Order: sequence, then C-alpha cells, then structure tokens
Amino acid sequence: MGDVVWPLHGIRLRTAELDLRVMTEADLPTLCELLPDDLQMNPHATTYAGLDDRANRRAVLVQGYWRALGMWSPDDWALPFVARSSDGVIGVQWLEGPDWRAERTVDSSSWLVPAARGRGLGTQMRAAVLALAFDRLGASAAISSAVVDNGASLGVSRALGYRETHRSVLEHSGEALQHVRLERASWDASGRSRGIGVDGVGPALPYFGITEEE
Repeated sequence: MGDVVWPLHGIRLRTAELDLRVMTEADLPTLCELLPDDLQMNPHATTYAGLDDRANRRAVLVQGYWRALGMWSPDDWALPFVARSSDGVIGVQWLEGPDWRAERTVDSSSWLVPAARGRGLGTQMRAAVLALAFDRLGASAAISSAVVDNGASLGVSRALGYRETHRSVLEHSGEALQHVRLERASWDASGRSRGIGVDGVGPALPYFGITEEE
C-alpha cells in the first residue's frame, strides 16, 4: 500500500555489495542509533535548548527526512536512501535535484558508519544514485562538494570521474570547500552503470516531472 501512496518508496538500487532503498519512517530509530559522531550536520538546522548534542543531531536527521518528503516538488527534491550490506545498515546516501527541471543537475551527500569505511562502499553508494540520475531520470550533470581535507569524499568523486571546478569558503567555519562536477557524457563513456540494478522507477517518474513518453 505504501508504494501506491508514495511511489518513491518503491525505488530500489543494487550494487555488487549493497542494497539501497528509499528511507522510511521505520528506518529512523536505527539510523539515529548509527549516526556517526564525526558527521558534519547542517549548521543552519534548528537546534533545541535543553537537548544535548547527540539528541540535537538526531533531530536534524529526522527532520531532514520529513522535510524531504513534505517539501518535495519536481523542481526541487531530495531523496534519501538507506544502504544495507550483509552486515545490515551501513549508511545513508542522498540524491538531490535543486532546480531540477531547469538544470537537470543532481547533487549528492552521504555518510557511512565507521566500520564500513575504507572498503569502497561509499563509491558503490554514489555510483548507484548516479545510475538512477543519469540512466533513468535523464540528468545532464552531477555535482558534489567536500571540505578540502575530506579525502574520503573527494576520493569517491575522483574514482567516479568528477572533475574539480572551483573552491569556496564555508561561512560558519571558514573551511575551504572543493566543488566537483561530472558530465553525462563522461558517465556514459565510463560504463560504470554496468552491474548496477535500478528498479521501481516507473511509477515514481511523475514526481520528477517526467512522463513515460520522455
């Protein structure tokens, strides 16, 4: 019944080691328990007096999920996936389409539990949502960014063929932020879609402003 009411929950992505499904309310308790202490949260998110740092971080995660569903539109959307391996839930991968119908450009962000890092799973997670974006949603480009000392995130981008574009400065911390970009032609030429399963997209296409005929 849930897939009929909100078809986005029917999208499923599969890589060699991972199964990615769109986050649901039932996932939130597990994700709150697994939320890494070193994850940089949105500095502009609401925080609550009387809650400790851990509780406020959980609130940011949960409200981010509700905001993604409640404020969805074909012009500006955010789709969170929960990534599972044979060990269980290992992280979250977001795919976002700000100004989607005008620019056809996607952004992404993710996190992994510490035990799952350094195994190439972050690259598989990003590749999975790129396969969805380029191969099924018709994206023209993908962008991403990370602080310059976040070697893991920038390493994923380099591994998937992104090129560095420019740097900016984060207002809240003063850290340098490296921006990267991947064009559709580069993705198509790489052949990285091979071996990635993308299922359940058809019923959700209208939510991206796409008709079956396109």
